[in-house]
Amino acid sequence: MSFDRLINKIIAMKNPSVVGLDPKLEYLPTFLCESYREKYGNTLKAASEAIYAFNCTIIDQIYDIVPAIKPQAAYYEMYGYEGVYTLYRTICYAKQKGMYVITDGKRNDIGATMQAYATAHLGSVNIWNQEVEPFGADALTVNGYLGTDGITPLLNICKEKDKGIFVLVKTSNPSSGELQDRCIGEEPVYCVMGDMCETWGAEQIGAYGYSSVGAVVGATYPEQLTELRKRLPHTFFLVPGYGAQGGGAEGVSKAFDKNGLGAIVNSSRAIMCAYKKEEHCPEEEFASAARREAIRMRDDIVTHIHLS
Repeated sequence: MSFDRLINKIIAMKNPSVVGLDPKLEYLPTFLCESYREKYGNTLKAASEAIYAFNCTIIDQIYDIVPAIKPQAAYYEMYGYEGVYTLYRTICYAKQKGMYVITDGKRNDIGATMQAYATAHLGSVNIWNQEVEPFGADALTVNGYLGTDGITPLLNICKEKDKGIFVLVKTSNPSSGELQDRCIGEEPVYCVMGDMCETWGAEQIGAYGYSSVGAVVGATYPEQLTELRKRLPHTFFLVPGYGAQGGGAEGVSKAFDKNGLGAIVNSSRAIMCAYKKEEHCPEEEFASAARREAIRMRDDIVTHIHLS
């Protein structure tokens, strides 16, 4: 099972965190941007090559201490076809280093269209009798709002290709409650969606008791995080909102089970831009600063859980 592989990495590294690689040009050090600007001009290629170099340098510094990365697809799509190629290359590079890759795409649709999304991000496409992986991520974030029609194609690929999905359940953004906290009968929408995750994953339970259908549950809502952990015993959590969005280690500890498993916590800007906040840190050492912040985050979280 895909999440078994992720959990094995978490246990081996004693680190239940994932680094979000969501780069904007303003996050990158000036020397890196100028290097590729001189080579390619003010172009999409220059921006994308600078981002790829930034990503690879950070991956080189964290792959031995962090089990996973989570590139957000939008930050690559904004640079057009060059950016999408950089997303693909970043996924490949991280996997070469042994990292687990979660593509944050929040995709969904129905029928053949969802099958195409699932194939693109998690599966393989047949090109004249040759199977080729378009992106090759290990897991994908998805929107469950279209119901079972939009999830079934993903379940099939999860089973066939040993992949996982994370369904949006209770997101970390301030306005999430406008819809997610509304009630259907007596149950809030986030509980209904969580229950659906349990149902969708019921036939794909791994060795640690978690299915291939995970849930996105934000660190910024610790009460709901606690509630959902108790309610969804077979659902692995992806927890955004730690760090820059205000979630803390004590709050995210509620996402974990009694063995310190069942969740992985994301941090993006705090790690990518650590060099900007470190006193007297030269920008050339941006990746070393990222490593130090990743270690600090790991230690912060692990002190609040009982990781077996």
